[in-house]
Amino acid sequence: MEKRRVVVTGAGMATSLGDNWEEMKQSLKALENKVVRMDEWDRYGAGMNTRLAAPYTKDLRKYDRKKTRSMGRVSRLALQATDDALRMAGLIDAEGNVAEELHNGRTGISYGSCMGSMDAQMEFCAMLENADCTRMNATTYVRAMPQTAASNLSVYFQIRGRIITTNTACTSGSQSIGYSYEQIAYGFQDMMIAGGAEELSAADSDIFDTLYAASTKNDTPKKTPSPFSTERDGLVIGEGGATLILEEYEHAKARGAKIYAEIIGFGTNQDGNHITTPNQDTMAKALQLAIDDAGISPDQIGYVNAHGTSTGHGDVAETNATESVFKRPVPISSTKSYTGHTLGCCGCLEAWVTIQMMNDGWFHPTLNLTKENLDPACGKLDYIMGEGREIDTDIVMSNNFAFGGVNTSLIFKKCN
Repeated sequence: MEKRRVVVTGAGMATSLGDNWEEMKQSLKALENKVVRMDEWDRYGAGMNTRLAAPYTKDLRKYDRKKTRSMGRVSRLALQATDDALRMAGLIDAEGNVAEELHNGRTGISYGSCMGSMDAQMEFCAMLENADCTRMNATTYVRAMPQTAASNLSVYFQIRGRIITTNTACTSGSQSIGYSYEQIAYGFQDMMIAGGAEELSAADSDIFDTLYAASTKNDTPKKTPSPFSTERDGLVIGEGGATLILEEYEHAKARGAKIYAEIIGFGTNQDGNHITTPNQDTMAKALQLAIDDAGISPDQIGYVNAHGTSTGHGDVAETNATESVFKRPVPISSTKSYTGHTLGCCGCLEAWVTIQMMNDGWFHPTLNLTKENLDPACGKLDYIMGEGREIDTDIVMSNNFAFGGVNTSLIFKKCN
């Protein structure tokens, strides 16, 4: 079956970097991360070592209470990002009128997060641990369920096409884009809402703390995370929501939509090896699957946005996998050095940053990385450092990897 072309016509963000590309670009060019010390986490005492995170600090936008009562914070982050994305794509007008095309069954949604809202899960825990049923209410389950963001968005915007929930930890956002791309490319849908979100929770940070994978540079938050560096000591959890609007090329042209990029390749697979330890060989295979799907040579890709979490095993496996596929020092950097690890959000957030850097011709460096502290165990790649770099390229790649051994790779191209 011949593939249809798939393009990006809108995006929305609610992130520590900003809520639109101009804010995000300004944050990136400031060359300073959004990591802060979370003083309120001192209550957990010596049992949790890290005190670092990159929260979304703005007030969430207010929407109709009746329409959002089933939403926890993760769904509200997703809602704000999706509302902005639909407006950017011209599918919601200035008066708030929603395009009828969203309701005709040819528009679907693919969205994910690591889990639902923590406060709702605590309502379940109170019942089971303390025999306290008073905290349970009619919205507890829908706020806690893994598919809470996708389901709430579909109801809020009355989306009647396909729904795909991508609750695959750190690849939730990237798989949502990849699966949406396939839905459109093979004719099942004409448009898709794709994205991921994650609300900040101390429990998320403690998960990595127990694995000795969370940074404990609590007194110097601007010096961490530091992907690919010998001075790295783990990741930092971030927060946010990110949404892309994907559309069939001719459909977008017919309605006069602005096109920001074309998706030309997607690869995803499983390690089938270990639940948390990355596998270099299957990582490399995911990248090659995306390249084969795009029908291009690795030499045509001018930049790679790395997963780049700032963990020893992850950085080393990923960069060596990348080197094995490209067989040259391809330019690479990690957005997580600015935002921390936004978990279910990161795949979509980083895809949009990658697209817009391609369109602007400027690519951010990895923070806290220098030639002197570059880990020699990492692959021989062209690590962007310092002030960033101007690169003229028409094709870029964004990669993400997750617990459970899930690997994803997306390839974007300028669309003339």
